[in-house]
Amino acid sequence: MIELLLATFNPGKTREIARLIGGRGFHVRGLGDAGIREAYEERGGTYGENAIGKARHYAALAGLVAVADDSGIEVEALGNRPGVLSARYGGDGADDADRCRLMLRELEGVPEARRGARYIAVAAIARPDGMSKTFRGECAGRIALALSGKGGFGYDPLFFYPAYGATFAEVTQEKKDAVSHRGAAFRALAAFLSSEEGKAFRATA
Repeated sequence: MIELLLATFNPGKTREIARLIGGRGFHVRGLGDAGIREAYEERGGTYGENAIGKARHYAALAGLVAVADDSGIEVEALGNRPGVLSARYGGDGADDADRCRLMLRELEGVPEARRGARYIAVAAIARPDGMSKTFRGECAGRIALALSGKGGFGYDPLFFYPAYGATFAEVTQEKKDAVSHRGAAFRALAAFLSSEEGKAFRATA
């Protein structure tokens, strides 16, 4: 069993990433399990910079191979905002519901044809010595006209996926995982870890 430190305090991400890679021969430990309580301050200008920064920070802190991701939603009618600032959209103290309501207000009157959006995730894996790799996933859809569904987290009640005819918050976890940005990124990361290159990466950690 391969032990990985999951470098996030976000409970939604923790459940989702553990679900994506936990059943592939990997034992996922949370930051709390490793006695870590202090959050990493994201300062990168890209998803990749933030993901690598988190993974390297916590890998060095815990002395374990760490995996992290940074993700966001880019909305065409908002000039691809909020993007890398998705978790901070709406300012300090805003929660997922606040951010979704703000996005609906900003898009008020914008027709469906101009509400195109894409979720992006970059997953990173890092060793305690700082060596790292990244894997990117994307999922295209559009912003719904209203919140719909109780599942998922983040912007899922607004992210309408045309092939399913539903938002990510309306479908099962399995259906979301099959097509999501984070699902694609972490499947690529898991495949790497199972490859000969990945085994060498782990062996020299």
